[in-house]
Amino acid sequence: MTKQDLINAIADASGITKRAAADALDALISTITKQLKKGESVTITGFGTFKVSNRKARTGVNPRNPSQRISIPAMKVPSFKAGKTLKDAVR
Repeated sequence: MTKQDLINAIADASGITKRAAADALDALISTITKQLKKGESVTITGFGTFKVSNRKARTGVNPRNPSQRISIPAMKVPSFKAGKTLKDAVR
């Protein structure tokens, strides 16, 4: 499902225009992104939690030259943990 498919599904399910659905989806994504940039988590009850995880520095392998080792720096990465309701729906 693409972003446009999601916008169409939201518009059909809620009875609003596609433009309003697109604005709502963009606002949701923007708000989640802003909170993650601040280092805060976003919990949507029944759906899941978006948070920032810290990934440690590590040594990797250069894919073009497998004998060469490269250093991968520590970084922050977004992560998502599904909530119980979402897990049960998928199972």
